[in-house]
Amino acid sequence: MNSNPSRDLCEPCAGIQQHWRRAPGHAELVQGANRKSENSQATITRYVCDRCGSTWDYENDKGNLHAGWSVVKR
Repeated sequence: MNSNPSRDLCEPCAGIQQHWRRAPGHAELVQGANRKSENSQATITRYVCDRCGSTWDYENDKGNLHAGWSVVKR
């Protein structure tokens, strides 16, 4: 098990608060495609970090306070 889950993330990515709606991303995230969530009407937007290459999803679900940012791939 990885004791430091953010070890492969650049400093700006490591600072993103995950699973919290309205938490900010950072300036080097490049927006990609949007899709609808399979389980709700939420929109999920894919981002890739220009600095470290990490792939992120941002779930915009107004009914779920714990939506928001999640790392897809480092």
